[in-house]
Amino acid sequence: MPKIDSVHLVDPELLSLLDVWPTVEINADILPGLRAITPAYALDPADQAETDLAVHSVDGPNGSGKLDVWFYRPHGIAEPLPTLFHIHGGGFVLGDAAHLEQIHRRISARLKCCIASVNYRLAPETRHPGQVEDCYAALAWLFSQAANLGVDGASIGVVGESAGGGLAAALALLVRDRAEFTLKFQHLIYPMLDDRTCVDQPTHNYAGEYIWTPANNTFGWASILGSLPGGPDVSIYAAPARATDLSGLPPTFLAVGALDLFIDENIEYGRRLIRAGVPVELHVYPGCFHAFDVSPTAAVSNRMRQDSLNALARALAR
Repeated sequence: MPKIDSVHLVDPELLSLLDVWPTVEINADILPGLRAITPAYALDPADQAETDLAVHSVDGPNGSGKLDVWFYRPHGIAEPLPTLFHIHGGGFVLGDAAHLEQIHRRISARLKCCIASVNYRLAPETRHPGQVEDCYAALAWLFSQAANLGVDGASIGVVGESAGGGLAAALALLVRDRAEFTLKFQHLIYPMLDDRTCVDQPTHNYAGEYIWTPANNTFGWASILGSLPGGPDVSIYAAPARATDLSGLPPTFLAVGALDLFIDENIEYGRRLIRAGVPVELHVYPGCFHAFDVSPTAAVSNRMRQDSLNALARALAR
């Protein structure tokens, strides 16, 4: 495969992000060190003052132990509220619900909704189906405790970014197929949907140079599957793009950058959802690589965050 050269396509306002967040090839040797890095963030006092946070310890699947669910609720509202069930990203091997407290407090305060964010078990220590079953167990807890938590059980949607977006899509399939409860929507931010991206011939030469590369993608998928990606028997609840039937899934928001490694699999998933009769809002942001929305200053990052927030507000109001 020829070397990717996409710098001339990158939005100029995002180039500084690449200076502070260099692309690193993840492997088993450096994984513990990467996990030990705690992202620095400053909580907005106003968002803190407007929201409560409680960390609940809930039963994991099949006696696997306890899972932490970070639960946010805005102050001063007595009636049951719509709720976002959030699944964090990190390539299946990194990430933590705690690192997103600033973002979750802000969204909870601005949208007047609850947020439940689950700390699922990471790969490679836990393989599929551990991650999606952890998410299902936490979601089942949320539904069962809706009255006690002040949650509107008829207005719960699933949200995730990157690997969390892939798990959100997988969870939506699992919820549909088990038919124990109903999700109102799925909100997928550059989701990691298809292990076959690791082995298929790339369809263009400009995706995946930055942040999340083909090598990192292969490591992430091999970590969760316990085998090389692209094999014949990968579950749809691991790689949602493998599902042949996407009917009956909830309305979907899908956002991705044009230079993201996941651009093709995301557009294709959106197209197939539309063909299956699922309402889809699809955004593709030019000049943007994976996780571009973390830039605090780039106009395109601000636009993406606002598009996402507006879509969540509409979904919660339906």
